[in-house]
Amino acid sequence: MEIKKVGVIGCGVMGSGIVQVCAQSGYEVVATEINEDLLKRGLDLIDSFLSKSVAKEKITAQEKDATLARIKGTTNLNDLKDCDLVIEAAVENMELKRKIFADLEKICPPETILGTNTSCLSIMDIATATSRPDKVIGIHFFNPVPMMKLLEIVKTIATSDETVAAVRKFGESTGKTVVIAQDAPGFIVNRLMVPFLLNAIRMLESGVASREDIDNGVNLGLNHPMGPLTLSDLIGLDTLIFIANATYEETRDPQWVAPILLKKMVAAGWLGRKTGKGFYDYK
Repeated sequence: MEIKKVGVIGCGVMGSGIVQVCAQSGYEVVATEINEDLLKRGLDLIDSFLSKSVAKEKITAQEKDATLARIKGTTNLNDLKDCDLVIEAAVENMELKRKIFADLEKICPPETILGTNTSCLSIMDIATATSRPDKVIGIHFFNPVPMMKLLEIVKTIATSDETVAAVRKFGESTGKTVVIAQDAPGFIVNRLMVPFLLNAIRMLESGVASREDIDNGVNLGLNHPMGPLTLSDLIGLDTLIFIANATYEETRDPQWVAPILLKKMVAAGWLGRKTGKGFYDYK
């Protein structure tokens, strides 16, 4: 199947990035949100990112205009009816995602591929909300989408090889390096990264080292671009604890138990960069 038109559900930080990358890669894109205010905010994010790229001479003004011309914003899910691929980028809530996929089942023709950008939830559990599990697949981009080079494709036991091949071709056409994971908790990247971050928090919690020394140890000793506590703040501590809790529920593996310090920080509203305070102060 050839993918020409892409629908994206959700135009927040992740969704708007997906919309932008698809449009810059030549696809016609339909971006949906639940209300006009959120839609405008997401489209403004795209415009701002592209304007900065023009200012830095990474793209031309003509390329920016051509990208924006390929994007249609809407609050009506029915506008996705003629998309070849729909990527859901709503909040990480299984009940919500299943409802969205059940709606898409009614709106989109049987050949439409339905993808979810979930970072940790079971793709198969989402797929059972439809009658086309062979057409349902995980399409996990990384934040910020326009800059991160990886795309994680997640194949369930029911996803067809044809669906995987079509989505791999689509991912590569957006300039991403594609990796294929099975529908197991955490997939590839989060399966490796989240326990690593949780262990760094446990080290801080137990007084093994200071936050700066933990981050510098990883940054300079392992040549990572940033330390684990800085990275946790960037991801969002609420997002981190959600992934940890969701994976623990599925695996019961103690390495996924959220540290007490992380729980208390989230309860206090210290979620990292987005709130101005996490392991570091950003105000």
